[in-house]
Amino acid sequence: MRLLDPILRHWARHPLKVWVEDDFRSWRGAMLWAGSRHLAAAIAAKSDRPHVGVLLPTSGSFPMALAACWRLGRTVVPLNYLLSKRELDWIIDHAELDLVVTAGPMLQKFGPLPDHIQTIELDSAAFKGLPPRVPRVRQPDSHVAVMLYTSGTSGLPKGVQLTVGNLAANVEQCIAWADFTRRDGFLGVLPQFHSFGFTVTTVLPMVLGCRSLYTARFQVSRVLDLLRRRRPTAFMAIPSMYNALLQSKAAKPEDFESLRYMVSGGEPLPDSVYDGFAERFGVHLCEGYGLTETAPVTNWTRPHEERRGVVGRALDGVEERIVDPATGQALPAGQDGEVRIRGDNVMLGYYKDQAATTAAFDDDGFFCTGDMGQLSDDGFLSITGRIKEMLIIGGENVFPREIEDVLRRHPAVLDAAVIGQQDPMRGEVPLAFVELVEGGSATPKELRTWCNGPLTPFKVPRQVQIVEALPRNPTGKIMRRELSAGPAAGSPVSGSDASRSEAPGSEEEIAGA
Repeated sequence: MRLLDPILRHWARHPLKVWVEDDFRSWRGAMLWAGSRHLAAAIAAKSDRPHVGVLLPTSGSFPMALAACWRLGRTVVPLNYLLSKRELDWIIDHAELDLVVTAGPMLQKFGPLPDHIQTIELDSAAFKGLPPRVPRVRQPDSHVAVMLYTSGTSGLPKGVQLTVGNLAANVEQCIAWADFTRRDGFLGVLPQFHSFGFTVTTVLPMVLGCRSLYTARFQVSRVLDLLRRRRPTAFMAIPSMYNALLQSKAAKPEDFESLRYMVSGGEPLPDSVYDGFAERFGVHLCEGYGLTETAPVTNWTRPHEERRGVVGRALDGVEERIVDPATGQALPAGQDGEVRIRGDNVMLGYYKDQAATTAAFDDDGFFCTGDMGQLSDDGFLSITGRIKEMLIIGGENVFPREIEDVLRRHPAVLDAAVIGQQDPMRGEVPLAFVELVEGGSATPKELRTWCNGPLTPFKVPRQVQIVEALPRNPTGKIMRRELSAGPAAGSPVSGSDASRSEAPGSEEEIAGA
C-alpha cells in the first residue's frame, strides 16, 4: 500500500524517535508500530466488516488507529465528535459500522453508542507484551482508504470515498508544491475527521517522515506554547483561529518565526485578520482551497506568490477550469463561473448515493464544485461565492461574498453572512447578519451606510441584523440555512443598536476546524 508502507518503515527504523506529541504524551516509533499491531489484532477479533469507525480526539492515537485499520485492508470512517448524538448515530448507521475505536472520555460525552456497536477503548485497552503477528492485507490504489462525511451545510452528510490513490496523489502533490522534507514539523489543530486535518496534518507527515504536534482543543495559550517550545515549520488553521491568535496580547512576532507556512482555509480570510497579522507580526498569511471530495488540497498560495484575494494556482496534477454553470461552456480568464476540477486526487464517489455521484461530475470527468470563481491570466484562482447562495436581484446575479467582504472591512465587524429575502418587486433583496468584534459597536443604519459607497445601490442590504454569534457547523462554516428563518436566527443582540463585549478569541476554546 502506497500510504502504509512508508509509515511503518519510518516507525520501525527509528523506534526511539518521537514522531508525535499531543496533549497527553509523546509517541515514539516503537509505541506507534507495536500499538498499531496490537490494535489491528483487536479489530480483527471483533469485526470482519470492511468499515471501522474511529471516534478519537486530535492526537497520536489517531494515526495509530489509522495504521491498524490499513494493515487489515479496512476503510477508516473518522467520526465527527462535534456532532449531536442523533447525527452521529445516523452516520454510524449509514456507514454500516459495527465497531468503533474510541476512548472513554468520548463515550462519556456522547453517551452509549447504538446497541449493536462494539467498541475498543484505547485508554483502557491492555496491550501488553510483544505485538501479535497480524497478516497484512495489501490493497490496490482503487481501494477506499477513508470515508469522510461532509459537514452537511445543505442537507444530510454524504460519505466521501477517497481511495488509496486519491490520498497518495494529494500527499505527493502537497509535498512537491510546498517542498516539504523530513526536517519539517507540523502543528495540527484541525480535527482529524476534517479532510485537511486528515490528509495534510496527519497522513502527509506520517508518509514523509515528519514530526507532528497535535492539540485536541484550540486554545491560544496551548498553541503559543507549542510554537515556542517545538518550533514547527507548518501551521494550517481556519480564519477564526488566526483571529484568536491576533487578539491575544501574549502573542509576539518571534512566536511565528519558525513557520515557513501559515495557511488559512475553510472560509474567506477577513481583511482585518490578514492585515492585522502583517502589521503586528510581520507575517503574510497564505490562503488555500480544496474540498473533501478532492482529498482535499487543489490550490495553495505559496509565500513567494502571495497576493491578496486569491487562493493560489492549482497544484501540479490538478486540472482546473471555469465554466458557465448553465451551459458547461469553458470561460476565459477573468470571467466568473463554476470551478471544476479533475485529477487523481478527486474522489471515487459518494457512498450509497450513485445519483449524487453522477450529478457531481460533468461529461469530461471534471468534479463540479458548486463554487463560483475566476482564474487570472497567470492561473491564480479567486473564489467569489457558492452557486446555491447566489441571489437574483432585479434580474442581476449577486453573490453574498461581495457584500460580506464589504461588511467585514468595517472595524467593528468580525464576520458577516448575507442571504436572500423574497421581494415582490425585485425577486430577492439581500439581508445581512453581522457578528461584531469584541468591544465593537455599530448600528444597522451605520453598517448600511458603510455599504453605500463600495456597493451599487441594489446590492446594499435591505436589512442588517446584528447577532451575538453567527451559526456555524462543526467545521466552522456559517450555516446560512439557519439564518433563513428570519431575524431571530443566530442569537440576536439587537435590530438597531448593539455592541459586543465578549467574542471567541484570546484564551477561549474554539471548537472545530
